[in-house]
Amino acid sequence: MSTVEQQLDDLKAQITSELPSDISVSSVKYEGPELVVYTRDPKKFAQQGDLIRQLASKLRKRITVRPDPSVLSRPKQAREEIMDVIPDEAGVTDLDFHADTGEVVIEAEKPGMVIGRHGSTLREITKNVGWTPEVVRTPPIESSTVSNVRSFLKQERDERRDILEKVGRQIHREEMSDDEYVRITTLGCCREVGRASFILSTPETRILIDCGDKPGAEGEVPYLHAPEALGAGPQTIDAVVLTHAHLDHSALIPLLFKYGYDGPIYCTEPTRDLMGLLTLDYLDVAAKEGRTPPYESEQVREAIKHTIPLEYGDVTDIAPDVKLTFHNAGHILGSAVSHFHIGDGLYNVAFSGDIHYEDTRLFNGATNDFPRVETLVMESTYGGRNDYQTDQEDSEENLKRVINETYEKGGKVVIPAFAVGRSQEIMLVLEEAMREGEIPSMPVHLDGMIWEATAIHTTYPEYLRDDLRDRIFHEDENPFLAEEFNHIDAGEEERQEVADGDSCIILSTSGMVTGGPIMSWLSHIGPDPDSTLVFVGYQAQGTLGRRIQNGWDEIPTSEVGAMGNGGGRGTLSLNMDVETVDGFSGHADRAGLENFVKTMNPRPEKVLCVHGDERSTQDLSSALYHNYDMRTFAPKNLETFRFL
Repeated sequence: MSTVEQQLDDLKAQITSELPSDISVSSVKYEGPELVVYTRDPKKFAQQGDLIRQLASKLRKRITVRPDPSVLSRPKQAREEIMDVIPDEAGVTDLDFHADTGEVVIEAEKPGMVIGRHGSTLREITKNVGWTPEVVRTPPIESSTVSNVRSFLKQERDERRDILEKVGRQIHREEMSDDEYVRITTLGCCREVGRASFILSTPETRILIDCGDKPGAEGEVPYLHAPEALGAGPQTIDAVVLTHAHLDHSALIPLLFKYGYDGPIYCTEPTRDLMGLLTLDYLDVAAKEGRTPPYESEQVREAIKHTIPLEYGDVTDIAPDVKLTFHNAGHILGSAVSHFHIGDGLYNVAFSGDIHYEDTRLFNGATNDFPRVETLVMESTYGGRNDYQTDQEDSEENLKRVINETYEKGGKVVIPAFAVGRSQEIMLVLEEAMREGEIPSMPVHLDGMIWEATAIHTTYPEYLRDDLRDRIFHEDENPFLAEEFNHIDAGEEERQEVADGDSCIILSTSGMVTGGPIMSWLSHIGPDPDSTLVFVGYQAQGTLGRRIQNGWDEIPTSEVGAMGNGGGRGTLSLNMDVETVDGFSGHADRAGLENFVKTMNPRPEKVLCVHGDERSTQDLSSALYHNYDMRTFAPKNLETFRFL
């Protein structure tokens, strides 16, 4: 008998001994990080509300209780009884029964009312029908991404269970080594922005954190073939952790499956959905530009199938010697500071991912409250000595000034923005400014994936700032449904109509002007001296956005033509005004980065400053060393740091 089988037998015996004699346990399985307990007495389990919590605390495991399929009531009968228990105001839109696991997935407009106070309604459902309820939110704005991901995971349910059982056995395998060390190897984003990727390794485990591309630099990918990475074979990677969905962190996650990786990806649920949206678009853009994509859509589906979503604050075993906890990073929807607890109190490492330390209109500021962190791997995008951003209120006033001045000239405002994060932040500013009469009411055209990304935001309001979440719960107050917002979905014909029409605001991808519909808008509106191009986000070195920001006013038409808008040889004159409005970045500025470290208690012993250009990483590293007396580094790519 394998050690895992023996472990499960022992757990079954221990659980049985802890339970009242009238509650049976038919089987115990690992599914990913969870211990699943099957019982023929689910109703009795539900009657004792604290029983599962007590078991989880005693065994120090995440426990899910499911009914043995043999005791389930028929779905038709169960449906009627479930609907009797759930208040009508919950807005149930679908019930989906899965007899193999005894689960019923309840989709509702107001999941909180299905859950009830401290889970009371869920327990009532199980007490009445025996089925284990799982609750998901009906998106307030219809999202094809959310719908496709949910239906795909439903379709792949059997295979996904096999994947989870395999992962569960890996996590709970016996530790083989007596050595004690922790190593971090840098595979990308060191002294540069983009291609984020790291290996965290112990004698037992190797974890890949992020796997992104580099904006504006085709072909520059993480050093995945290094001996520390996939060069040792994809099967030597135990887990992948994705901090957030931006392409400089997520673009090459599906590529891992092309190389033969077959393990789990840990991220938040919105990060999973956004990764699907952005990586499929990444393939689409590559095809339109005539480039050979590095992988196919099948690998995107594999990545989604292998994802194990975690919520903020859940401490989760992901290897025999590693526990992972996600915390809000304040950067984009679902972004996470990833805290790794290694060994039994042996060592703690946190990867900041990208962070925003102060509250924004969209998100609460990044969490930095950890029991312990010996080493922090810290983003440094705005870590330079003079990288202080305008505060949010001043930034919003600047944006409103530019919009009013352009409107008075009869021009249009074009804002290149990331589909995820900055666009929604700007939408909130515009909605309030028009509602309060601070700028004229005018159409706001959303081009590219912005509307779809916005729909995903409204699917997961629990990840948004508290007051915004409350507004989304009330349909008549949902700011994203303001009548001024118009989704461009007819392509070039509709863009031409907008370009020929009255004053308006255009929010368009891509945020760094590296392709996408923004190229078409430059072609249509760029020659108009009454219009304004407004940068509200970071423009990386090597991107067209950075070059325009630095004064370029003649754009090779070949760059515009790459998106299918004609072109060839020649140049496009950019006669429109160009403005940069700082303060809307999803990244903390120099003060925010320092405050993130300064207010940690206890502070880390070591900090690796990454994800910034050479000046930014070195400036931040030097400041943290001098101000807080800690060991700091500005590593290069392919360096390995050994701790302990």
